[in-house]
Amino acid sequence: MPRISEFFGISIYMYWYDTQKHKMPHFHARYGGSEGVFDLSGRCIEGNLSARTNRLVAEWCAERQLELKQAWQNAMAGKELPWVLPLR
Repeated sequence: MPRISEFFGISIYMYWYDTQKHKMPHFHARYGGSEGVFDLSGRCIEGNLSARTNRLVAEWCAERQLELKQAWQNAMAGKELPWVLPLR
């Protein structure tokens, strides 16, 4: 699974063709041994990340909407995933 961004120790990943379990566009965030799955609006749809980590991921997602949508389109087409800039 390609890592597409990293900030404050949070790693963001997106799988190619990842529509089996979660039928919507989404990405995975990992921090300190925990993982969460987020839709592209920044809402946590699964996982056990802390409230602070969820807020940081949601803030990053709000800043990077266009890049995330492009990354998802690439992932569904099996293309190379772009690096998405970290949280400012």
